[in-house]
Amino acid sequence: MEAVLQTKGFLSLPKTPKTGAFNSPLQQQGLRHRLKNPLKPNVSDGFSLSLNGFQNFQGFITKQPRLVVQKKRAVTICSAAAADGQPLFGEVESPKFMGIETVTLKKIVPLGLMFFCILFNYTILRDTKDVLVVTAKGSSAEIIPFLKTWVNLPMAIGFMLVYTKLANVLSKQALFYTVMVPFIAFFGAFGFVLYPLNTYFHPTALADRLLATLGPRFLGPLAILRIWSFCLFYVMAELWGSVVVSVLFWGFANQITTVDEAKKFYPLFGLGANIALIFSGRTVKYFSNLRSTLGPGVDGWALSLKGMMSIVVLMGLTICALYWWVNRYVPLPTRSMKKKAKPKMGTMESLKFLVSSPYIRDLAMLVVAYGISINLVEVTWKSKLKAQFPSPNEYSSFMGDFSTATGIATFSMMLLSQWIFNKYGWGVAAKITPTVLLITGVGFFSLILFGAPLAPALMQFGITPLLAAVYVGALQNIFSKSAKYSLFDPCKEMAYIPLDEDTKVKGKAAIDVVCNPLGKSGGALIQQFMILTFGSLANSTPYLGGVLLVIVIAWLAAAKSLDTQFTALRQEEELEKEMERASSVKIPILGQNESGNGSLASGSVLNATGGDSSTETSSPRNL
Repeated sequence: MEAVLQTKGFLSLPKTPKTGAFNSPLQQQGLRHRLKNPLKPNVSDGFSLSLNGFQNFQGFITKQPRLVVQKKRAVTICSAAAADGQPLFGEVESPKFMGIETVTLKKIVPLGLMFFCILFNYTILRDTKDVLVVTAKGSSAEIIPFLKTWVNLPMAIGFMLVYTKLANVLSKQALFYTVMVPFIAFFGAFGFVLYPLNTYFHPTALADRLLATLGPRFLGPLAILRIWSFCLFYVMAELWGSVVVSVLFWGFANQITTVDEAKKFYPLFGLGANIALIFSGRTVKYFSNLRSTLGPGVDGWALSLKGMMSIVVLMGLTICALYWWVNRYVPLPTRSMKKKAKPKMGTMESLKFLVSSPYIRDLAMLVVAYGISINLVEVTWKSKLKAQFPSPNEYSSFMGDFSTATGIATFSMMLLSQWIFNKYGWGVAAKITPTVLLITGVGFFSLILFGAPLAPALMQFGITPLLAAVYVGALQNIFSKSAKYSLFDPCKEMAYIPLDEDTKVKGKAAIDVVCNPLGKSGGALIQQFMILTFGSLANSTPYLGGVLLVIVIAWLAAAKSLDTQFTALRQEEELEKEMERASSVKIPILGQNESGNGSLASGSVLNATGGDSSTETSSPRNL
């Protein structure tokens, strides 16, 4: 570290220095002349150390290092201790606990607890929403693609429009509470009011008449009308994942943490998320099994729902309390007020950019293929899951085990992912997720399509083809999600790194605008077309399996092509870095002392950028 100090006091010059000592004709004759005729030091006109200067130095050094600029009265002092990462003498270190500054701990610990509570709630809500809409009377898994396209997507767009308007008129804290409180209130009201009274305001008779008129292929769309309050819960649970996790939490975390803190602690949040997944899965399992302890005639699912929604409300209030504490007692880091220009790309501009760049096109294929593939298998699996576990409590209990297994698998894969990247590289890591989806998808659809011939062999293990399909589908979802979180997401973000800044920013904007929504809704649209064409999800299964095969093969081809381009860009980037390091070598300039021996002159490092002669001993001009 270099500290530029005022020369008054500590390094004081004579009040009336001779002009020849600092403005000699030699100074104007160039560097070559000065090397031949070096200036001899003038002892009588040298620097002096005064008592007043030492006091001023002590007063300076106990404060935070800062740059003091004073025209023609500044000298550069280099501190070896600071260069070695040690505090300057007299500098007070920040208090630490277990090697981490307490100020950092005041931010990271509450953020970790907030993230745990948010994802604990999200797991409970995600499992519960599927139980409600799939196992409800007059509904099935066929409702999910229609629900995602025609209810969830418009609600998400509407919410973001309202959020944008509120962000312009409310403070950050008021905006946080304005978004959080309605979520907490709704989930509490649903468990204790809406679900117990659902028979009074669900239009069951109207839905039955419409179904008799339109036919069974419209079971999915009509189920949205039949159980509209359950569908509202489904949408709010989906919004919790996208709004509270992505917008509120990560926005707040990025606001109060520095880049160095983020690099060190953000990966730990990912591990903590999977721990939350394990514990919340056990919680769902516990409340789902309460039915076995109740007497006949008691609605066990209503009681389980009240218990789980009570925990959701409690966790939500804890999140608000942690947010309040951080804003009250933790100092926020200073930020640069300079705003970076962000490319605002519309849908058409994004499509044009995607088509024009092969690299971005392959990356977009990865994102779209994952969204379509996971939706094609997941909905079909949930339909078989309802056939195996028709009771809400049984369905929810299985989903609790599923969430726990997903957390354990993802936690293990995150620990293993670093070794995979180091040993096999980006290409292998990028191909693991589609390979897992392909293998497990083939096994899952084979059990559905060829279950009857396989029944005798499966019965020897004590399982039916339906139960085997449920277990294989569960394994497919567990391994696909764990590979996605630990390998697919890091690979996707790493693929942007070697791009130039313009392509990187525009490519990410294009993928966010087009590919993420297309991947999520693409699978739902394909399923809707199949259901309306062939009459039901079961009749569409062979065709869905064929579509999955085509998409995964295209995904693997895109990953292979992107690996070749990524490797070439990385090699080019490494070559440029080597050239930059070679060109930044500094050449020392030797001065000559009175004895004729060569010695490094003060401040005489040859630097191509030069400097101001008023603040440096020498400047390399006229070489």
